Amino acid sequence: MSRIELLSRDSTQGSARQLLEQIHAAFGATPNMFRAVANSPAALQSMWAAFGALGGGTLGAKLGEQIAVAVADINDCEYCLAAHTALGRKAGASTAEMSAAQAGESADPKTAAALAFATKVVRQRAKVDAADVAALRSAGFDDGAVMEIMAHVALNLFTNYVNVAFAIPVDFPQVKLRAK
Repeated sequence: MSRIELLSRDSTQGSARQLLEQIHAAFGATPNMFRAVANSPAALQSMWAAFGALGGGTLGAKLGEQIAVAVADINDCEYCLAAHTALGRKAGASTAEMSAAQAGESADPKTAAALAFATKVVRQRAKVDAADVAALRSAGFDDGAVMEIMAHVALNLFTNYVNVAFAIPVDFPQVKLRAK
């Protein structure tokens, strides 16, 4: 059971209601995470805008979802792992690619570099060094893409923390966390 109320479109007004209507239209349903975050219209607006901005970024949806599952697994966020695995499959990733990403790995060298950086940022609380950034550049990422990887990490930390802290019920097909 959620530790915070899961609002519906019918139980909200103003900007929260409008945002939940947009979210419902985008997903065909209103995922529980958004219903929880709707308790703060400002937080919901911030999160939804970040998803939209990053969705239109240069990394592409597939890599964004691969980063999301890697971060979710580190943070033991079953909700985000389930949601982003489904979204990654929708973005063209295979089951094997999403499973590898969950472990922070990829057969594609460029994706592997992004995942290695993202997982190091999370595990080391952003204490990366020049060599870590240089590895991304060597893999073909420019400074804008490096910053976009960081933005994906930051957004996913927020959503992971929301879902774990408030025990948001998973409403996507379950995916098992890796044994650590």
